Amino acid sequence: MNLHRTGSAIALVFVALGSPLLAQSQDPAARAAATEAAMTDEERVVITNGVMPLPFLPGVKVPEGAVPGAGFVPGIPRLGIPNLTETDASLGVSYVMGLRGPEGATALPSGTAMGSTWNVELMRRGGAMIGSEARAKGFNVLLAGGVNLMRDPRNGRTFEYLGEDPLHSGLLGGAAIAGIQSNHIISTVKHFALNGQETARNFVNSKITDANARESDLLAFKIAIERGQPGSVMCAYNRVNDAQACGNDYLLNQVLKRDWGYKGFVMSDWGAVHGLDFALKGLDQQSGAQLDPKVFFGKDLLEAAARDPAYRERMRDMNRRILYAIYAANLDKHPVSPGGAIDRKANADIAEEVARQGIVLLRNRGNALPLAATVKRIAVIGGYADTGVLSGAGSSQVHGDGGAAATVSLGGTGPFAALISEQYHRSTPPLDAIKARARDAKVTFRTGAYITDAVASASKADVAIVFANQWQTEGLDQPDLSLPRGQDALIAAVAAANPNTIVVLQTGSAVAMPWLEQTAAVVEAWYPGVRGGEAIAAVLFGETNPSGRLPITFPASIADLPRPKLDGSDTIEPDFQGRAGAELGLEADYDIEGSDLGYRWNARTGRKALFPFGHGLSYTSFESSGLKVAGMKASFTVTNTGQREGATVAQLYMVATPGGPQQRLAGFRKVSLKPGESRKVALEIEPRIVAEWENGGWSIAGGEYRFALGDDAENLGQPVTVKLPARRWAK
Repeated sequence: MNLHRTGSAIALVFVALGSPLLAQSQDPAARAAATEAAMTDEERVVITNGVMPLPFLPGVKVPEGAVPGAGFVPGIPRLGIPNLTETDASLGVSYVMGLRGPEGATALPSGTAMGSTWNVELMRRGGAMIGSEARAKGFNVLLAGGVNLMRDPRNGRTFEYLGEDPLHSGLLGGAAIAGIQSNHIISTVKHFALNGQETARNFVNSKITDANARESDLLAFKIAIERGQPGSVMCAYNRVNDAQACGNDYLLNQVLKRDWGYKGFVMSDWGAVHGLDFALKGLDQQSGAQLDPKVFFGKDLLEAAARDPAYRERMRDMNRRILYAIYAANLDKHPVSPGGAIDRKANADIAEEVARQGIVLLRNRGNALPLAATVKRIAVIGGYADTGVLSGAGSSQVHGDGGAAATVSLGGTGPFAALISEQYHRSTPPLDAIKARARDAKVTFRTGAYITDAVASASKADVAIVFANQWQTEGLDQPDLSLPRGQDALIAAVAAANPNTIVVLQTGSAVAMPWLEQTAAVVEAWYPGVRGGEAIAAVLFGETNPSGRLPITFPASIADLPRPKLDGSDTIEPDFQGRAGAELGLEADYDIEGSDLGYRWNARTGRKALFPFGHGLSYTSFESSGLKVAGMKASFTVTNTGQREGATVAQLYMVATPGGPQQRLAGFRKVSLKPGESRKVALEIEPRIVAEWENGGWSIAGGEYRFALGDDAENLGQPVTVKLPARRWAK
């Protein structure tokens, strides 16, 4: 027997003797090796595949012990291996169209809203909250941890992700994962990797060099894995450099397992497995197998293992990796069952805090906000503001008790038609939250369906508040950055009638603003979650001093994007499952921008954003001064120079290397200050932001580097120069 392959000799002795001592071991690798060694071959293909336990899917019989949700993997009672019960997603426990009954879950704001907080500790608290609710509902695997970087703002899943910068997304994503797993459940990190669009998502080929990938998307994953230690990595639908991401030797075997030394398991996305050979390419578990052509990681894997030593060793390693994750999270010692207690108020309070810190004040001409207590007439227009707040759709859809407050059908038939309808949370409607804070004002509402009606209402008001929505969903991309259903025309007309017009955007991504200069203020609320109405009103009336900063660049024009035409958008019919267009050989050339996403692309090409990465206004003012950089440490002072308590995000950028200008976010910290208060901030500069990937490792060229503090990526202070020695390290 090969002890190097199957675990320590001591572990095998414990198995042979049936000793309870091994079960008490704190070493998940030793426990995994011992349990796997005790398996029969038939048992070795039990936890390597799972089903989607939803009764509306054709031919599906919900297994005993399953909870309606994303997935179910049966355990092995003989060996004490628990069932894996899986649910979506990063924004809360998904509603799955009410299949578990009318009881819902706490909906966090969208990923872009969470990214806008720039608050690592708040992300950890949010993760802990949704992890606790997943456990209470009987789930021990949460399909969370979305850290894909935004390479195109038209990507329909932008709302699920945290931003465009690898350091920012990696740190925030890792904190959320750590919070989730504090509940003794497994979190994934997803979707690995370079999953940049939904159009033809199953077949689009992301082309990118090793260096460009390692310095951008892969770096975000690496940092998130280091900080969060997720039990599983979920691979993506798309191809990467000609191989499917879930059967990609480069991504899974070379980068993840060999270079990074990842010990957990790789699960497929649902319907992303195309063949048995994906096992040899690094995939450990086939998820939602009925969505694939067949169950590859069951009988087929067993038969292959019987005739081929490579498959046999791979089958054993697959089990060890899955067991490692189970034991690292102590799933067997902390079993889950539906019906656990949930502190709804405490959890909603966390969601509201994320919303308040994630709302970004983009524009505030003449201090139009916060609204004065003396305002007498307020016209609220559009956006279903009398009903609830917008949410993103697809597998991450979360709702509270009773489901959506309103549903806008997109038409169509079939099991996924309801899944991708436009839905609104049962938050306190923004209209009601506004009325509660403006008790002496006359507050009116118009749907915005008719521009003439909206204009008439706005022209009679002291202030007009237009709610404008950009709905996003998994499975579909946006064709452009306009606001749909004529909302751009609505805003322009209302602003022409009332110069004191405030626009509240509920969007999943960046939008164009042809009406911007006509407005008094613009508030980016994203998809603000279960307490979104309260959070929006709190910012409008100054109860909350806005501190959100953009995690993505709002481009001035689609023409400024690396790929002005979204790949395949003009040739492929919209298809939620992304299976259309396989025959077209569609490619997304990510080497155009390489590792220079968003603000980095603009810096490289001399472009200016509509609103840059890191941008956000406050009702007070801040000043950063005294930047000092010594080695990989930076220090400076942040002062609240205004009249109100508030928070800012101190942002440190590398702006030049010995090779010339190059911009990278090198560190950040959210800082809360009282009026006149100053605080010293110390940051550790992430070495991989300064370095370049070359010849299989990270290298810092010796010479002079420049760093600068920034209000955002375009408004930078005086740079300071530091001389760094040459350095090289592997992986």
